[in-house]
Amino acid sequence: MAPNSKVSEALARAQSAAGEKGPLYEQLLSEIEALSSPASAIDDLNAIVDSFFNQGLGVVATRSVLNAFVTTLKGLKNENMWIEVGNRTLDMLAAQPSSSSFLDASATLRELVATAHENNEDFLDAAKTLADIPLDSSQRKVTDEEKARTWVRIVRNYLEVDDSTAAEVYINKLKNIMHLVSDQDLNLHFKLSQARIHDAKRNFLGASQRYHEISFSPTISEEERLHTLSMAVKCAVLAPAGPMRSRTLGRLYKDERSVQLDEFGILEKMFLDRLLSPEEVDKFAEGLQPHQLATTSDGSTVLAKAVVEHNLLGASRLYSNIRFEALGLLLGLDADKAEETTARMIEQGRLVGRMDQLDGIVWFEGGEASGERGSGRAEVIVGKEMRKWDANVESLAEEVEKVTNTLQKEFPEFVAANIV
Repeated sequence: MAPNSKVSEALARAQSAAGEKGPLYEQLLSEIEALSSPASAIDDLNAIVDSFFNQGLGVVATRSVLNAFVTTLKGLKNENMWIEVGNRTLDMLAAQPSSSSFLDASATLRELVATAHENNEDFLDAAKTLADIPLDSSQRKVTDEEKARTWVRIVRNYLEVDDSTAAEVYINKLKNIMHLVSDQDLNLHFKLSQARIHDAKRNFLGASQRYHEISFSPTISEEERLHTLSMAVKCAVLAPAGPMRSRTLGRLYKDERSVQLDEFGILEKMFLDRLLSPEEVDKFAEGLQPHQLATTSDGSTVLAKAVVEHNLLGASRLYSNIRFEALGLLLGLDADKAEETTARMIEQGRLVGRMDQLDGIVWFEGGEASGERGSGRAEVIVGKEMRKWDANVESLAEEVEKVTNTLQKEFPEFVAANIV
């Protein structure tokens, strides 16, 4: 469509002026709301851009008019206009022989277009627009804080569409500069994004640790601190059973704020190695996010797998040995699956025990697993049994000695005559 007649007249005057044309374009932009109308605003702005680029105003004058144009566009507060006019202007800028001279205006325009996409909840388009902002050009000086602000926005937009892989690319860039950034909000969003990426990639222990750190931040409200503490507990519960998770559960259980959480009941049972009932698990699952309830390659959910492994650890505290059929009933699995799970945890060093596959029995050795692959298997059973026997004999000898000492004090004559 053609521009508004008033705008067309103003453009004609600017184009035919004999002297400096830049100020005339800037004046036109300052009066755009009076000259234009909502129905023709997009066409009017596009016509202004076409006109001043075609006039060959020179780099300095074009940069000044372009800055005024971006300010005017931003002041109109219309997301669809920002996107349509902004993208068209960016295309024209890229086609200019001296496009590298307008990098600041290009960056500001991209930020404006990205804001419009964010307001429209088009987060993927917002991330892609921000990713095109020139941050490493030698012709544009950008501070570490400005880089961090842009990259954090990109990460958050990618996470809104669950693209943790793309988000991680920019998190890795941020890792190299965040120690130079003093802005507390940026540091908070960086840590929160790290936690969300760990969570999305099912690195639940890493996510739990990050969420727990954030829960102590003084820059967020008490309600938000409790929310991030709750996320830390959820991720710890979903993590694979073993010594590393036990340490994480311990830190969360000892946090005095945890008793305020709905998840405290399951946290306490897991920390104390108590068996979880299906009802408790179902209630806990109601508070999980969709990706935390997704099925794994074997068809089970992350939560179901975590609960089975936890209950297996709990069973190892209750039984010295148990047949796989009985263990399967306890875990809600068939005997073969119970055997497979037990073997995997022993092999990975997350459970201490040994298996007799001929008789279908697992023997729990007691003690804490080290978490090192292969450390859960008892290699020398005879040696271990002998050490247990030695410990029992030593304990009995100590008790006999205590009785002898007591008799010596109370009945020295009897001891002298009959024992010594």
